[in-house]
Formats: sequence, structure tokens, C-alpha cells
Amino acid sequence: SPFRLLNNGNSSQSTNGLSIIKTFLYQEYRDTSKQQEIEQRRQRENLSPEVGSGTGAAGSSVAYPPTIQLQLRNNARSLSLWQNLEAVQNSGLLMQLPQKEVIMQEAMFELVTSEASYYKSLEILETHFLRNPILFNTLSQSDMHFLFSNIEDVMKASERFLMDLEHRMEESILISDVCDIVYNHAVEHFSVFILYVTNQVYQEKNYRRILEGNQAFREAMALLEKHPCVRGLSFTSFLILPFQRITRLKLLVQNILKKAEENSEREANAIKAHQRLEQIVKECNEGVRKMSRTEELINIEKKLEFKCKSVPIISHSRWLLKKGEVQQMSGPNSTRTMRSRKLYQPLYLFLFNNLLLVTKRIEDINRGLLSGQVLANVFNLRLLENQEDREVRYMLKTTSMSDKLRWMYALTPNRRTRFMSTSTHQTDSPQVQCIQSYSSQEPDELSIEMADVLNLLERTDDGWMLGERLHDGERGWFPSRVVEEIQSKEVRAQNLREAFRIQQAQEGGSSRIGIRPGRRTPKTSSVSSAWPGQMDNSSKGKQ
Repeated sequence: SPFRLLNNGNSSQSTNGLSIIKTFLYQEYRDTSKQQEIEQRRQRENLSPEVGSGTGAAGSSVAYPPTIQLQLRNNARSLSLWQNLEAVQNSGLLMQLPQKEVIMQEAMFELVTSEASYYKSLEILETHFLRNPILFNTLSQSDMHFLFSNIEDVMKASERFLMDLEHRMEESILISDVCDIVYNHAVEHFSVFILYVTNQVYQEKNYRRILEGNQAFREAMALLEKHPCVRGLSFTSFLILPFQRITRLKLLVQNILKKAEENSEREANAIKAHQRLEQIVKECNEGVRKMSRTEELINIEKKLEFKCKSVPIISHSRWLLKKGEVQQMSGPNSTRTMRSRKLYQPLYLFLFNNLLLVTKRIEDINRGLLSGQVLANVFNLRLLENQEDREVRYMLKTTSMSDKLRWMYALTPNRRTRFMSTSTHQTDSPQVQCIQSYSSQEPDELSIEMADVLNLLERTDDGWMLGERLHDGERGWFPSRVVEEIQSKEVRAQNLREAFRIQQAQEGGSSRIGIRPGRRTPKTSSVSSAWPGQMDNSSKGKQ
């Protein structure tokens, strides 16, 4: 059997004497690994001025001492290191191998040990929750399926995968490769992730429903979550493990690919494994988006008093990009009224990929006009055609500068708008790394994980940033408090080179870093920032 690590956290012994001690649940392992990745990048940044001065030809990797990537993991709370295995230290390999190969061994070893930790957490999900008779008896068969979906198939896939990884390590303490194993399992077995992750939309919804309506389940769950074996972690943290794992596995393969020698067999296997994992993650994301978008459209349609049969809200080709309240400025569109009292009334906008709904809350219709005295955070919206096929203009005011910029970006993502930083179009654009995970709260926001590196496209004075994640090119807004800026030009250049190599591997070198096709948006909108003295002419341009 694979690394059976549940028994009091003891290690398992493989036939060649390798001892892999695992004390972390995957949730803890993942957070520790990401925190160490952040610290490693910080340390590289601190050393970069001295190291960067002696780099080789343009385009080559910055020559950071390889020990930087390892030394932060040699402490009492560290993850297991390949080089610290007794068998490795006794073999004399560390005196013979070049540092680059030691780094590669560590990258491959981390993939194996993280899979062991992941499997350990899955076993707790199965034995402590899924198979628990107390919990089982509180649920109907349909509720069991809603909560656990095909988790048993996911477990079997991990077990097979882990067994093959263990066999590879038993062949030799010097790991030959792991990406060939990753590729084979991704092709043959990892499709089970897609079904599980897609079902997570209903999983979360039904968990809340069961928790609220089933007292016996609620009491049983409270008891189970207090058990020492779950280490203070929530039941839901176990449910989301598969999606976290498949995305993390892709990044671990990326890490191996970055370190692989060009045109080597390891590089070829890493490219194949990465491409297949990228496809699985993409299908997982698409499944989740499709389910979430449908749910969202249903909820929006329920809220609309006016129904337009010619433009149905619920459509497979429609999804929400942004929603929220703005204030419509009333009165002549001229600078003469800037100094006088300004009247405005609330509107609620729903921006879809191919439709903009301008609505009023029912409770606002009879409220009358509100007064405002400061012209700030205002932009002009020009619709080239509305439901009556005529042009209409709105002068809209938001509650903050960040909300104004987010609306302008959402309405015109394919244009280089007034607010977009010029640094976006420079080779060395600002970069940030995530130091605290953030889950998106709005459609235009980006969920980011610890250690994610992003190109910074825009920042606001009230604490928001627009960024593009390097490893997959996804864009969105996030709070500036959850990231820190990467100051070193050498580290930024290294991050870009690594991302470019991954992108070349994924797309055959046919695309350039930072160039992505734009999203579809309503063809009817034109947006401009409204400044005193230029409001009459600022919205003439068409998209």
C-alpha cells in the first residue's frame, strides 16, 4: 500500500531504507510550503543586488546561490528534504552531485511528499467523516451524495498515483523522474477531479442547507470537528482538497520544468505532464464557472420586476462580469453646474459579457432625488444603442475611486483607458507576491493564493490593485493588503523568464508574455473619466 501515514503520524519504511516522516495534514503542508516559497523569494530579493551584478548573457537565468532555495526549509518546523534523508546522507551523493541536481531532486521529492500529505488528509475525510456512523445516520442518501460526490474515486486515483511514486523512489535514492508518472496518471485517472470540482458549487450550497436544517447533523459535525485528528481544521477544508491539489500539482510540475535542463527527457516529460494538468485544471474551472454563472443568472432574474422576452437573462452564452450601485448625475452636462448643488439618483447596473442592464431598486423609485455637493469619482457612460435602439448617455458617480476604475475597466477592458498605468506596457512592469490568500467576493475580482506572483496593472489610493497572475494569465482586482511588492528588478526579470518558459512549453512558444485575447463586452458602451472642463467632449470615442 502507499504511504500509510495515519498511524500516529509515524513514518513508512520503503524497501531501500528511505524513511519519509510526515507530520503535516495537507492543509498545513500546503500553507507551510507556500510560506517558505514567499520567504525564499524575499531572501532572493535581499541578495539580488550582489548576485545580479555578475550575471551572464542577456536572457540567461539570474545566478542565485541554489542553497537559498533549501536553507529556509532546514528548521524544526520544516517540510521533509530529500537531502536530509538518512539514506541520501550516507550515500555520499551530496558530495558528488552538482547543486542544480540537488535542487531538482528536492523539487521532485516535494511532489512525492506533498502527495503523501494530501492522501493522509483524504484518509481523514474518509475515515473520520464519510465513514463515521454517527454522521452517516444523520444524512439521507441524496445528502451524502451532495456532500461527498465521487470522493472515493478521487481517493483511488491518489492511492494509485502515490504507489507509483513510491515505487519510483524505491528503485533508487537518486530520483530519475516523476513527471512521466504524473503524465500517465493525468491521462488515465485524473479526470475524476473534473466531476468532483464541478460539483463543489452544489456541495457548498447543500452543506449550508443541511447545516441550517438538520440539528442532528449540526451536532455531530461540531463534535467531529473538535477531534484532535483534524487539528482544528474545518470539515469544509477537507472537502475542497481535490481542487487545491490538482492546481498545486500543476505548479509543482511547473517548478520541475523551470529547473529541467533544456531539451532533456525530464523537460519533455514535464512539458507533457504540465499540458495535461493544465487541460484538467481548465476543465475544472470551466465546470465551476458554468455552474456558478447559471446559479447567478437565476438569482438575478428572480430579482427583476421587468421581464424582457426579447432579451432573456438566462442564457448559456451569458455571464455576469460586474454588478453594483452607482449614482446617476442629473442636470445639464456642463461645467457651469459643477459649482452648484448637484442632484443624483441611484441606479443598479448588471454588466454581462454581452449585455448591460441599467435598473433601479424598487425601494429607490419613490425615494426622490438625493443631493450631492462634490463632483468626485464620476465617469460618463455612452450607450450607442439601448432597448429602443437609440443612443443614451449617463453621467455616473461611484462611492470610491477604486469602484470608478473597476467599472471603467469592466466596461472597456479592450481599450487602453485613461486610468490604466503606462507601466502595464513596459517590459519590466511592477510585480507583487501574495502573502495572504484571498477569495473573490465580486465577479471582477481575482482569487489569489499565497506565493502567487502577479504583474501589477493598476493600483488605487484606497487599497485595491488590478493584477495578472504570471502562471496562468488570469486577471482581476484584489485588496493591496494581501500582497507585497517585489522591489528587485533581477527577481522580477527571473519571474518573467520562468513564466515565459512555462508559457512556451504550454503553447509551443507561439505567444508572448502578457498578451491575452480580450474578453467580449457589450459593443454599445463607451466610457470616459469626467473631469471639470472636458465633460462635453470626453465621451465622443467609440469602442
